[in-house]
Amino acid sequence: MADSHPALLEGIRGLLGALFDSVIMVSDEESLMEALTRLDPDLVVVDQSLRVAHGSNVITLLKKYDSELRIIALSSYPEPVFMKQCMSSGASGYVLKRSAAKDLVKAVKEVLRGGAFVTSDVGTS
Repeated sequence: MADSHPALLEGIRGLLGALFDSVIMVSDEESLMEALTRLDPDLVVVDQSLRVAHGSNVITLLKKYDSELRIIALSSYPEPVFMKQCMSSGASGYVLKRSAAKDLVKAVKEVLRGGAFVTSDVGTS
């Protein structure tokens, strides 16, 4: 899990802790890339607005690192254009932060099965 907001990271740890043996939390690009190299995860849940070098988006960066990596974008933006950008960049899921409590576990399960998941309230304000 990568997000720059410590409170959100801890909330997500609580949601995902029951599903996994370990949930690794990072807050920046450098820590994210180090964790990917060291741990070789099955899934990354990442804040779609996490700042990365060279103006790239974080989903594109992750897919360049590992084209098979499963990614769920966590976002504050309900507008469909943001969801479409994340999905076309290689994310398999898009969950709004405001919906994480009800949708993130469902998204993780679906994406790990090889499917895709988009929060139902994308497009609503």
